[in-house]
Amino acid sequence: MSEVLHGQVVAAFGRQYLARLADGSELACLTRGKKSEVVCGDRVEIKITGDASANSDAQGVIERIEPRRSLLHRSDAFREKLIAANVTQVIVVVAAEPSFDDGLMARCLVAAQDQGLEALIVLNKCDLSDAAAAARKRLKPYRAIGYRVLELSARQDVSQLRPLLQDHTSVLVGQSGMGKSTLINALLPDAQAATREISAALDSGKHTTTHARLYRLDDSSCLIDCPGVQAFGLHHLSFGGIEEGFVEFAKYRGQCRFYDCRHLHEPGCALRNAANAGEIDARRLELFQQITAK
Repeated sequence: MSEVLHGQVVAAFGRQYLARLADGSELACLTRGKKSEVVCGDRVEIKITGDASANSDAQGVIERIEPRRSLLHRSDAFREKLIAANVTQVIVVVAAEPSFDDGLMARCLVAAQDQGLEALIVLNKCDLSDAAAAARKRLKPYRAIGYRVLELSARQDVSQLRPLLQDHTSVLVGQSGMGKSTLINALLPDAQAATREISAALDSGKHTTTHARLYRLDDSSCLIDCPGVQAFGLHHLSFGGIEEGFVEFAKYRGQCRFYDCRHLHEPGCALRNAANAGEIDARRLELFQQITAK
């Protein structure tokens, strides 16, 4: 009977995975069947196939996903996209230039709230002073409701970010062009080499982008990098779940005239009244209306 090993998935492409085992070694793995629910960060049980002692033909088959502490994912009306498992912190990377999509950022923050994850917004490229000032203004409502916003330039200095990663499994999410790769390379100078090794191990060198990659920062801290996203659907969340993700709405919940208020045109809507009075940010309410109009 094959020995059962335990490991953590540190890279993925299609149905191919790389798992880090307890002894620190890494093993290429597959899953059974055509559909896989395995995602980067998963802790899994693996059975060895091939000759493990030869250290060449050995491969693993993922037999079981261990219970997850969290699962960050996005969805539309047709399919669900798993992003990362067992994370404790979501870092949304935006930039002074090019202009970022605040709707996508809001959706990421809702997804983090749904899974009980800490959230951090990183404003990159702050060396571009004029553009940074405009971006800072757009982020002001997020600071006001309690979100942490860290300003930096990944090409110059990332030292302020390092302590915020300590004792977390963090996942970086954001649009393409926000400078995530530069941020990763600044934090982990060996990241490109690690990526090449992963591609070689999975025999997928022509596929330079994996679904996600996990890097170990130290014994208690990990960082998961994901490809840039241009959409972050929340079709899997209920109206109430999305409403809870807008944390500043909490004090107004249950105060609308109608119990099933959608916060659109209904008379006596507590959220619209609060926005008109300047108590909540009008753009945030607009984003909520856009997200829930599904």
